[in-house]
Amino acid sequence: MEHLGSTLTATYAHPRPTPTNFLPAISTMASSYRDRFPHYNLTHSLSLPWRPSTYYKAASNSPTLGPYCTRSQRVSESTMRPFISNRTTFFTRYTPDDWYRSNLTNYQESNTSRHNSERLRVDTSRLIQDKYQQTRKTQADSTQNLGERISDIGFWKSEIIHEMDEMIGETNALTDVKKRLERALMETEAPLQVARECLFHREKRMGIDLVHDEVEKQLLTEVDIILCCQERMKLHLDKAIAQLAANRASQHELEKDLSDKQTAYRIDDKCHHLRNTSDGVSYFRGVERVDATISVPESWAKFTDDNILRSQSERAASAKLRDDIENLLVVTANEMWNQFNNVNLSFTNRIAETADAKNKIQIHLAKTLQEIFQTEMTIESIKKAIRDKTAFLKVAQTRLDERTRRPNIELCRDVAQLRLVNEVYEVDDTIQTLQQRLRDAEDTLQSLVHTKATLEHDLAVKANSLYIDQEKCMSMRKSFPNTLRLVGFC
Repeated sequence: MEHLGSTLTATYAHPRPTPTNFLPAISTMASSYRDRFPHYNLTHSLSLPWRPSTYYKAASNSPTLGPYCTRSQRVSESTMRPFISNRTTFFTRYTPDDWYRSNLTNYQESNTSRHNSERLRVDTSRLIQDKYQQTRKTQADSTQNLGERISDIGFWKSEIIHEMDEMIGETNALTDVKKRLERALMETEAPLQVARECLFHREKRMGIDLVHDEVEKQLLTEVDIILCCQERMKLHLDKAIAQLAANRASQHELEKDLSDKQTAYRIDDKCHHLRNTSDGVSYFRGVERVDATISVPESWAKFTDDNILRSQSERAASAKLRDDIENLLVVTANEMWNQFNNVNLSFTNRIAETADAKNKIQIHLAKTLQEIFQTEMTIESIKKAIRDKTAFLKVAQTRLDERTRRPNIELCRDVAQLRLVNEVYEVDDTIQTLQQRLRDAEDTLQSLVHTKATLEHDLAVKANSLYIDQEKCMSMRKSFPNTLRLVGFC
């Protein structure tokens, strides 16, 4: 035995090894908790309840001795270190009260330990059940949130698909209108070329017919109108090309957003259908601390909404441009057709005027030819009259000459002499008058011949103008495109 005053633990009790777990290791329990996760170390010591010193109290260093011992004896005995056999023989370590109190203490601590253990078991069972229900509720909430998220993605997917269909339809419609505009623009080249050819051919008119008439004014106006229509068509064609590029850009953004949403929908749908018994469920340690998100629901919805709004805006602009092009095709076709009709009407009036002038010239030429013939006949008759009057003049002058040979007093200025002298003067005056008339007739004939040449030249000019306007210009203008071709349908 050890010396008096040693502790109970050191004297009688051997400390038990500290358990590593709260409960003793059981094969079934150890196997069931082998892969438990997560693992948290307990913060309190589990060795105290297993230390025997906590259940027993050590004896006092100076136990109360019997009345037979004196103080000196107690001091000397306390300083002594007797053998174990001696201490067992002369002294007792505990009193019965200590023994009873120790038992009561053990009973109470056992009751307390069992009560605490029972309460711990009940609390643990309730905690396990509560945590199980809470975990199930949390998982159900997460599943519900995933379902709502899938619904949101599905809604925006349907909105994007609807807008994409609308945009594709609008882009196709604008493409068709653009092709019609290109065909209409190509069709305007022929009328422009015809108008310029008409102006070129009309430059070949001759003389007085080379006039800046109403036809030429209308042709110049037609050229200006066609050029103006072409400028407007080219401007709208450039706008259509730019709008198609904007439509395709908006459609590309929608397609990209739709592709992302389809991927997100597939992933979230897979997550929504995952269960505790699903394949592919595993640990991914630390994934909850990784935040790879770049948007919030508000910015996420706003991004798609902005894409749709942009697409709607571009689609509205495309529809307006398409209507403008439709109106432009109709307006330009009407303008060119109206001017075409005005030019044709001017040509018709001018051809009628030229034909009427030609007919009048032909009539005047015929009359002039007739007058020339009659003037020539008159000249011949005047010449014959002059020739006839020379015989009378010769006779009168011969008589006067013969009467000058009368002798002496027979040279009398008698009535016969006076009459012969008057006859000579009268015949000579008549001849002079006829000669003057002959000269006048010859001048008139020359004038008629000049008039005839002028009329013939003017007739040739009018014939040339009629040939240009009626044969060349009007024959070319018969190939003017119809309204359907001018609006780009053919």
